[in-house]
Amino acid sequence: MTTLRERVAGERRRLKSVREALTAAVARKSRGDAAFIPFYVAVSDYMETSMGRLHAQDVKMGDMIREKLGKLDASAEKALGELDERLAGNQKLLRDMVAAKQRLLTDKNPEAVERFETAGAAYTQYIVSNMGHHGATTDLAGRLFTQEDWEYMAGVTEEETRTEQEQYARVFAALPAALSDLRPGD
Repeated sequence: MTTLRERVAGERRRLKSVREALTAAVARKSRGDAAFIPFYVAVSDYMETSMGRLHAQDVKMGDMIREKLGKLDASAEKALGELDERLAGNQKLLRDMVAAKQRLLTDKNPEAVERFETAGAAYTQYIVSNMGHHGATTDLAGRLFTQEDWEYMAGVTEEETRTEQEQYARVFAALPAALSDLRPGD
């Protein structure tokens, strides 16, 4: 039986490998290779699910910090405001990428692929630049949360874990031959 920490760490590793594969793919471009379309669809589905779960966890973390602190001082207000801004930017770019995926599913033409690659590039750049653990909110949570709080915030179910792993497998099963060097070693 794996611990919550191990399950979350595994998911974060898989998410990073999918994000890195998307970053490399959209930088290289499909160059008319139709095999990129199912890969981009699988990546988008994975990112929508995984980043949706992380978004919910981060929102829950912000709400829990606000609840535990009650009255916010200026530094907590600033930290939570920055969290809210990062999350809003993430959601906007994720929606843009998912919309570009929908166009891929209906159009399957070079323009739709190019739109997806543009949206995917913007999204991965945002993730690298703005997401992840940020000192101020992480420090607040570390100071305020019990182990039970962390478990509640993570909210990881067996079904969610299974879905994430299945979607991850679909991403790399759909990897085009032109990107075979991106296959993870695990």
